[in-house]
Amino acid sequence: MNIPFLSLSDTYEAHANEIDQAIKIHDSEPLFSLDASLLQELCPDLIITQSACSICAVDVEAVAGIAAALGLHNGGRPEVLALAPQSLHELIDDISLVAEKIGKQAEAAKLIATLNKRMTAVTTGTQKPEITQGKKPRIALIEWLDPPMSAGNWVPEMIHMAGAVDALKADTGKSHWIEWADVAAADPDIVILIPCGFELERVLTEAKTPTVWPHLKDLRATREGKLFAVDGHHLFNRPGPRLVDSLEVLAELLHPESFQFEATARFAKRIEA
Repeated sequence: MNIPFLSLSDTYEAHANEIDQAIKIHDSEPLFSLDASLLQELCPDLIITQSACSICAVDVEAVAGIAAALGLHNGGRPEVLALAPQSLHELIDDISLVAEKIGKQAEAAKLIATLNKRMTAVTTGTQKPEITQGKKPRIALIEWLDPPMSAGNWVPEMIHMAGAVDALKADTGKSHWIEWADVAAADPDIVILIPCGFELERVLTEAKTPTVWPHLKDLRATREGKLFAVDGHHLFNRPGPRLVDSLEVLAELLHPESFQFEATARFAKRIEA
């Protein structure tokens, strides 16, 4: 990563607002670069990339351009497969697509069967009478903290699957900027912080910074012990098989009396007022 004024090591120490400002000030400059000479040396048949976010990874147009240049010397190779799933269903489709491209359909079928079984266990579990008889909890998942961003893409679907309602009403579409006043006005029953790229301890630290904590401490969810930090780096932020782990963590945070998963103990923690 090459963020102006912030080296890669600096980003591990910088606050969310510092990272955000560095990116916005230089939004015309690429954050990542590809080693074209190394790619030429490797001579791949297939390059798998993503087209969902130009901030999170190398821009897909840059990948396509380099691949086209390599193809002039390699008989049209490599092929570029750009993935951009926006739901768990599309994630499953992408697993099948990648497996087809690399000849691993049998392995993918086993993985998909396991993932579907786990997702069904969550959705079935949320249909228990002790859950359905009560009012569905209203939840807010925050994907960036300073400034705040409401989690979109596959997250609203996961909220629904876990038996809750998105208090920020991000039912479809990508993650988007909001104001902390929007969170206060929504008055969610549960607030979960999942800032993109942040591991658990960093989320806990960032939540207590002077620019974030004043907005969190007076929320009803915080007063009632329903403010949680979750490792966004390993869960929620990236569309891969771990999204099913994320769904399970979400289900347990919402319904701790009905679910218990290893990932919750490892990647989630209550934030005390």
